[in-house]
Amino acid sequence: MPLRQTGLNTGSHDLPVSPALDAFMGTRWAATHLPADQRVPGHDRLPGRHARLSAAFPGERLIVPAGRLKVRCNDLDHRFRPHSAYAWLTGLTGEDQADHVLVLEPTGPHGHEPVLYLRPRSPRGRQHANGTEFYRDRRYGEFWVGRRPDLAEAAALTGLRTEHLDDLDKLLAGPQPPTRVLAGTDPLVDECTGRPGAHTTRDGELGAVLAELRLVKDTWEIGQLQLAVDHTVTGFQDVVRALPTALRHPRGERWIEGIFDLRARAEGNGTSYTTIAASGAHACVLHWIRNDGALDPNSLLLLDAGVETDTLYAADITRTLPLSGTFTPVQRQAYDLVLAAQSAGIAALRPGARFRDFHHAAMRVIAEGLADWGVLRIPAEQSLTEDNGLHRRYTLCGSGHMLGLDYHDCARARADRYLDGTLEAGMVLTVEPGLYLQPDDETLPLELRGLGIRIEDDLVITPDGAHLMSHALPRTAPAIESWMADLLG
Repeated sequence: MPLRQTGLNTGSHDLPVSPALDAFMGTRWAATHLPADQRVPGHDRLPGRHARLSAAFPGERLIVPAGRLKVRCNDLDHRFRPHSAYAWLTGLTGEDQADHVLVLEPTGPHGHEPVLYLRPRSPRGRQHANGTEFYRDRRYGEFWVGRRPDLAEAAALTGLRTEHLDDLDKLLAGPQPPTRVLAGTDPLVDECTGRPGAHTTRDGELGAVLAELRLVKDTWEIGQLQLAVDHTVTGFQDVVRALPTALRHPRGERWIEGIFDLRARAEGNGTSYTTIAASGAHACVLHWIRNDGALDPNSLLLLDAGVETDTLYAADITRTLPLSGTFTPVQRQAYDLVLAAQSAGIAALRPGARFRDFHHAAMRVIAEGLADWGVLRIPAEQSLTEDNGLHRRYTLCGSGHMLGLDYHDCARARADRYLDGTLEAGMVLTVEPGLYLQPDDETLPLELRGLGIRIEDDLVITPDGAHLMSHALPRTAPAIESWMADLLG
């Protein structure tokens, strides 16, 4: 099966094109060019990334696809985002990257040449084999989805050798060197490299190495992550200002989602993930994205949201806010316990600490607090043992994760480098303990049922500890109340 989709992607309701119109459409178009000095963001970082990946797989061909478009309904595709490994290696992050493939071709026992196989901009005129694509093809045509770079422009943007996507079929049809594919990203690439006689490895090691190479961020990446955090802080401010209107709307959670998502699209590529706007007991659902509920002024709002920059770096922040502007005594009691847990987790962050240390520190505070309340009916020390864990009924999930190009970054990294590894300066992660006290949990007193609280911040590991990237958002209950009052006037 060819990697490049052939034939025009026209809709069933398209008007027919007469020979006269076809001929007319192929004439008298002025030449247009991208600025000659335009480069992808982070352009000077790409050679070092390629070299580090090359050193891990000497003599092997490495194939990293961007991914393919996915139909949302009928002839409408979902908005496309290239795979994070592809974006990291090419600097290309736009919706026009669908179907493109980066190949690191071995140049001998050591070293690789990166070659980018792409679909260049639509040619115009009947002298070209696909000369009507630019105005007739709904999926790839320039008049339908916008301009793509031509081969020379893409080479200038990235500093990579570029080839037509059609030529990838030819490359993969002949004798093959040992090959590794980032499998599961592009089904057609998986199919073509799985032909009989292909020396293709799909053991997940390429994906693991690509994730591990991204664990430590450079200064440019940290700057992009800080930009994502800063825009996210602005989005949270927008939400607080919009609360009076949201409280009046029958689906106030949706209103909140829309307000934040507007900021994300205005300042970046969009949201890092689907915004969680959870009011009342909805906050006890860890990944509540229905966001179809009303806002009760006597309850809390758990807002878990992040902006993704145009370079695809993600923020991931959660705040739990009193919709009345003031925490009730019970809400404050629960909030302060989660805050104490988060503070203990943050205090555990430093180079050389085990990744899991901050989670264990946070969970100790949670277990001790639940025991002090009488909710946990065994000693905290007993609950914290590996063969017990009864406190997890009320907190359940982990307390943080790596952050970068993905909001759950580097997830394919092997356990000894990530979950069971140690922290290094330049790693960026979240700390996000929570309490999820289910509304139907009969082990809880009535006044605690239906409370969901999470506090999440983004931090970068420094040589002597950790820097709170999201410090512009208040964390303590009094500071949150004061911040909300200032924004609401």
